[in-house]
Amino acid sequence: MGSSELSERSRRILVTLVREYVETGEPIASHVLVERGAFGLSSATLRNELARLEEQGYLYQPHTSAGRVPTDAGYRCYVDVLLESRRPAQPRAVEAQLRARAGETALLEDVLAEVPHVLALAAHSFGFAVAPAGEAEAFQQIDFVPLAGSKVLVVVVAQGGRVTHKVIDTGEPIDLVDLRQAANYLNAEFAGLALADVRIRVLERLAEERSLYDALLARALRLARSALESVGPEHAIFVEGTASLLEAAAAPSSGVSLPTLRALVRMVEEKHRLVRLLTEYIEGPGLTIVIGAEHSFPDLREFSLIASTYGDGQRTGTVGIIGPTRMHYRRAISVVDCVARTVSHLISEGTWKETAIRS
Repeated sequence: MGSSELSERSRRILVTLVREYVETGEPIASHVLVERGAFGLSSATLRNELARLEEQGYLYQPHTSAGRVPTDAGYRCYVDVLLESRRPAQPRAVEAQLRARAGETALLEDVLAEVPHVLALAAHSFGFAVAPAGEAEAFQQIDFVPLAGSKVLVVVVAQGGRVTHKVIDTGEPIDLVDLRQAANYLNAEFAGLALADVRIRVLERLAEERSLYDALLARALRLARSALESVGPEHAIFVEGTASLLEAAAAPSSGVSLPTLRALVRMVEEKHRLVRLLTEYIEGPGLTIVIGAEHSFPDLREFSLIASTYGDGQRTGTVGIIGPTRMHYRRAISVVDCVARTVSHLISEGTWKETAIRS
């Protein structure tokens, strides 16, 4: 049963219970809702409503005599109600902090490095910022190193220090002098261009009339094509807030186990896994919210993720938080949305140097 099928009264009761539980961390009894909710209902009627919500999977009782606690479905209903009534907010301190950092630097990455700190502080969760993919990294140079037989090691260096290497079997031995001449040609032709543009131009030249090129240059282009196929977009990732998650795990009401927390920290340390996670979840611009059991990754089912894309239509990245399912969703949604929109505005307003990818 979806939350949209609940009666208005049931939704109001559920939302009030979730809000109270988020604030207190204690199971919520019916008499608390009588005091807080102003529903005009008796405690007995509320108990019946809560029992029905429990049967429908939105609540559960940790103990028979205890109050009730929201399930992941209960949190989802609560978040859906928040989103229905949400107005774009601009936490002034958050925007001011990011704009101040932007005024101190010409690098987008320096502002993005500030974002996780802002998110972690405001939402008391783990904050992250993913820079736009490094397709705009500039090609610096390519080198060819002969190996045994017909194999060649191709080394591609991008400005900012990223190095990619690949072993290619050319099908025939190539001597060192020819390889150096091939590298010199490619470096003279393409140095300073974006990697994405270099790939396109190499393919275009290979598609031209082969008689335009001698055997050496044609071989250089084929080597470059093979090497650049493996140089995919790379993201710089900035993170902060492990301490906040440790504090959360220490609270009995968080529901976060230390083994699960360790798994999350490992995932974050292996930053490519975080990018893979976001790639799977984010289907378009704007907010993405994944709660508990909705995660396809079992290690994350004690957490909620709130993320939002930012960009200027050409470059797109992601900012967001990961925290326990018992989190202050209204505050978290507001600050993630504000940060994403502020970074988008800064990119559109300013002249930014491309983010330097740090491996």
